[in-house]
Amino acid sequence: MTESIINLDSINPIEFFGVNNGKLDLLKKKYPLLKILSRGTQLKLSGAPEEVATAKDKIGQIVKYLERNGNLTEGYFEQLLGDEESVDNFTERNPNDVLVFGPNGRTVRARTANQQKMVALAEKNDIVFAIGPAGTGKTYTAVALAVRALKNKAVRKIILTRPAVEAGESLGFLPGDLKEKIDPYLRPLYDALDDMIPADKLSYFMTNRVIEIAPLAYMRGRTLDNSFIILDEAQNATDLQLKMFLTRIGASAKAIITGDLTQIDLPKNQKSGLEKATRILRHIDGIGYLQLDEEDVVRHRLVKAIIRAYDKDKEEH
Repeated sequence: MTESIINLDSINPIEFFGVNNGKLDLLKKKYPLLKILSRGTQLKLSGAPEEVATAKDKIGQIVKYLERNGNLTEGYFEQLLGDEESVDNFTERNPNDVLVFGPNGRTVRARTANQQKMVALAEKNDIVFAIGPAGTGKTYTAVALAVRALKNKAVRKIILTRPAVEAGESLGFLPGDLKEKIDPYLRPLYDALDDMIPADKLSYFMTNRVIEIAPLAYMRGRTLDNSFIILDEAQNATDLQLKMFLTRIGASAKAIITGDLTQIDLPKNQKSGLEKATRILRHIDGIGYLQLDEEDVVRHRLVKAIIRAYDKDKEEH
């Protein structure tokens, strides 16, 4: 039996322990043979010498990560705990994983292997389909790529669009004019931009249409050039709508289409165009295709378990 005390003075201990000790609980689950106690800015490990040494090394790596980056989500904390390589090696093998430096020094990066693959596909192809369940970061990563392209002057504007399809509710019963009715559907896109661009600059971009957020129907008849275009929630686009969108893309544009084929909100008499588009277009040179899964979930750790439970139930029925 051996004991070791780790000081966390160089970081915000809340970022290490997590809200309601959520990250600390993950650490205890990772090393069940150890007794792990937290006292203020200290962490005490007790157990077999080799177990203590292994855990201490991993904790030290995560502390270094927090010293560099300042924050760490619970999902990414769990991923780093499970990574057999060191955190430093994880960073070294992905030297370009920081996509955007947001307000207050926030770093936006590709956090999972598939998100990193999405970045690579977007750099290589002009059109990318990113398909996967909720919480896998496909929309967030796509927006980060668009913001990076704008900051690097690779494009002149960003266009973010979604089908305005009700998810069990009716637009007609929502208060306000058309913009006010549609804005809730586009809220996730606004939220992502808030994380990446200072409020005053974002307001300027929106006012001057450098960044445009609009329903998919508004894309009809336009030619979208010198732009980075994201079609989000594409599973709710019909075949004709998706074809319309794809044929709007100009010669100097890039596009990412994201969607989740398990969450189609179209009326029963309408089919999603996303499945067909990925099936007939995925082998065209210049079009990339990526399938994300529950391993890419970066939301609350329970989201991963929820997705697996639904997938299991679907297989059994």
